[in-house]
Amino acid sequence: MKFKNETDFSHHHVSKIGILLTNLGTPDSCQPGDVRRYLKEFLSDPRVVEVPRLIWWFVLNMIILNTRPRRSAKAYSKVWTDKGSPLLDISLKQADKLQALLDEAYPDVFKVELAMRYGNPSIAGGLNNLQAAGCDRILVLPLYPQYSASTTASTFDAVTRELQNWRRIPELRFVNHYHDNEAYIDALADSIREFREDHGDADKLLMSFHGVPMEYLLNGDPYHCECHKTARLLAEKLGLDDNSYKVSFQSRLGPKEWLKPYTDHTLEALGQAGTEKVQVVCPGFSADCLETLEEIAMENCETFQHAGGKEYQYIPCLNDSDKHIEMMRLLVDQHTAGWELLTSADQQAAAQACQQRAKSMGAEN
Repeated sequence: MKFKNETDFSHHHVSKIGILLTNLGTPDSCQPGDVRRYLKEFLSDPRVVEVPRLIWWFVLNMIILNTRPRRSAKAYSKVWTDKGSPLLDISLKQADKLQALLDEAYPDVFKVELAMRYGNPSIAGGLNNLQAAGCDRILVLPLYPQYSASTTASTFDAVTRELQNWRRIPELRFVNHYHDNEAYIDALADSIREFREDHGDADKLLMSFHGVPMEYLLNGDPYHCECHKTARLLAEKLGLDDNSYKVSFQSRLGPKEWLKPYTDHTLEALGQAGTEKVQVVCPGFSADCLETLEEIAMENCETFQHAGGKEYQYIPCLNDSDKHIEMMRLLVDQHTAGWELLTSADQQAAAQACQQRAKSMGAEN
């Protein structure tokens, strides 16, 4: 078996720590063809849709991929910008800012790469870039605050699948979740306070998380519990009582029961009950994307107002805010604890010494 990159190995090796920053992904464009390719990769993942493969192959290829891409492309076109996908644009800024923050604290120690679970830039590409940069220790940081098998575990699958092709496996660490991390809760609370300073308070704060099928919870997925813990900690940080906020779940797909209450049904009920002003925040999303910008900020605004509600406001995700990037840096500090952090000069000296020892034993490079 021929492993990837084994001919590129050199004993003159400067060791760095790689940070693979990951998110879900996005189509390459908002055209139906690119959306179809993206949806096929996403919905073919057995972690995402836990249905017997033969049955699901027929449903996906014969039904869903012949109808949904056009509808999804139309939705993507509503949020697409001159810079392309909002999720990709924001994620690139997050990676650049995290790199700058790490360079400031630890010059020439860390290398940050962005990767998407589906679409581009790929996880395989990100890992190979880290290897080429000399990273023999890698921290994978999926930007999913709450753990779910359909997101976090799927990222782990993709990482380990790529590493099966490597001869030399890096030392690997993986961030499973940070749903109750104090810096994350603080960043969320501050973003809501800042929004309310400009727009005022609301009768109700709705915390909308991405949904998953109810059976995932019943089978042991901790996602539902972690969402509610995030919501509780955030409410406590903001000093909200039980009547001031609600938790709901959005973006359901197909006929199965998903986590309840549903966001659209909740907003409809709030409008019908005479709630005049609602603010919606999505604490499970680290960057604004189709599900926040189109589904929450646009579609659900119409749902609320058509049901009798008056004022509807969407509070943006943390995106590339300074407090969000600082939270990421703190996560990196926490999860790389114990890994030796050498200066650039020390790394070069160690690499040269390693090369000399190797040559004395007959190595050619």
